[in-house]
Amino acid sequence: MAGLLDELLVVLHGIWTRRWLALAVAWGVCLLGWLGVALIPNAYQSKARVYVNTQSLLEDKVGITQVQSQQDLDRLRSTLASTDNLEKVVRDTDLSQTVSGPHDIAAKITTLRENITVMAQADPSMIDITATSADSSLSDGANARIARQVVQKLIDIFQEENLSGDRNETRQSIAFLDQQIGERGKQLAAAEQRRVEFEQRYAGVLPGAGSIGQRMDAARQEINNIDSQLVQAQSALTAMNGQLAGTPPTLPGVGGNGGPTALAQAQADLAAMRARGWTSSHPDVIAQVRQVEALRKAGGGGGGGAGSTPNPAYLSIRSMQAERAATVQALQTRKAQLQADLSTMTNRQTSEPGLAAEQEKLQRDYDVLKTQYDKLLADREEIRLRGDVKTETGSAQFRVIQPPSAPTAPTAPNRPLLLIGVLVLGIGAGIGTAFAMGQLKGTFPTAARLERAVGMPVIGSISQTVSVAQIAIEKQRRKWFAGASGGLAALCLVLIAIEFVQRGTA
Repeated sequence: MAGLLDELLVVLHGIWTRRWLALAVAWGVCLLGWLGVALIPNAYQSKARVYVNTQSLLEDKVGITQVQSQQDLDRLRSTLASTDNLEKVVRDTDLSQTVSGPHDIAAKITTLRENITVMAQADPSMIDITATSADSSLSDGANARIARQVVQKLIDIFQEENLSGDRNETRQSIAFLDQQIGERGKQLAAAEQRRVEFEQRYAGVLPGAGSIGQRMDAARQEINNIDSQLVQAQSALTAMNGQLAGTPPTLPGVGGNGGPTALAQAQADLAAMRARGWTSSHPDVIAQVRQVEALRKAGGGGGGGAGSTPNPAYLSIRSMQAERAATVQALQTRKAQLQADLSTMTNRQTSEPGLAAEQEKLQRDYDVLKTQYDKLLADREEIRLRGDVKTETGSAQFRVIQPPSAPTAPTAPNRPLLLIGVLVLGIGAGIGTAFAMGQLKGTFPTAARLERAVGMPVIGSISQTVSVAQIAIEKQRRKWFAGASGGLAALCLVLIAIEFVQRGTA
């Protein structure tokens, strides 16, 4: 430990003996460093925060979801720092006073792009816009003013893009769709004309509307429907025939008072039950049959006048039976006609395959063009409606939460810290230089070091004798050294004070 202390004392003694060299180096390094710090331009930063609400009650009803609105918001945020927008910023702020041509504008745009930050917060609806101005050719006040102007202009552009961007996009989309609709309309009219001309040319060969395949499919489907209807009609006719067979056409006679006998009345009731579709196993029908048999065995059940009268139940059933028979006949006739048409079309398709194929092609081309044309019309109306909704209701509610700040102090560089850092660096450089010179000089500060160096014992050493005049001169030099060292620190403090004064007057 004693050896280390001795070494430290030797090093400090060597530095002290070369203190003027160390002070000169410190002054030189500090002056150069402070000059470099002074040449660094002050950077002034302005910041604003905006809120964009992309939710809307009406937009969801017309297919404009929040995801789509959020995509529009991301697009606006990404294009805010585009070349066109930055050129607007240069021309509409005080930056226009420092440009003289397109080359200067391009340089300013490049600088702005590097010094502008558009960042979304955790809530994507919150956006921070930050701009920094550090032009060495401008004063601090001008840089602070330009930083605020740039942020304000970016906010204005953001609002303009939000309000007018949708209108322009809608206008361009509708114009494009109108052009496509016009072209598809011409193609559709030409396809319709070709189809009409083909049908007129082969009207006798290919009657009817649609292609052969379509008409054959329609005929087959209609035949299937007629078959099911025919089965039902025939079943109804069969049931009606059975009821008609079980109903007497006339009634046996009438009573003495001009009214029907009991037997005739019972038979009429039985016929009415069967006309309603009741079967022979129905309890009421069974009971009525027993009553008729009993009355017949009893001689008619009433005063037996002679003669007979038409049975009204029989006439009603006969009318319904005729109606059912007519329905069956009509369905059979329609089925026969469809089968004949289907057979004719099958023969034509076999005998004229090329003609049928050409008709199929014309019909297919027309259907494709018609589908595309209808879809384009629907898309145009949907885009027009969406554009009207965005224009009238606003695709996004824009609100400035934090207006552009007016910077009063530079954000960079931290000049006080840099000044102190240069002072520490200068002092370190001076001490390091003095130490290096002490190591390079071939002197021996102590007798022990001389003894180790030459390998011979040192008998003794002679102390330096200093006169009173030399002591006075040494004291004066120490005062000069202290003054020069204090002046270096004082100069650093003065520079720091000047920096704070400049910040206060920015």
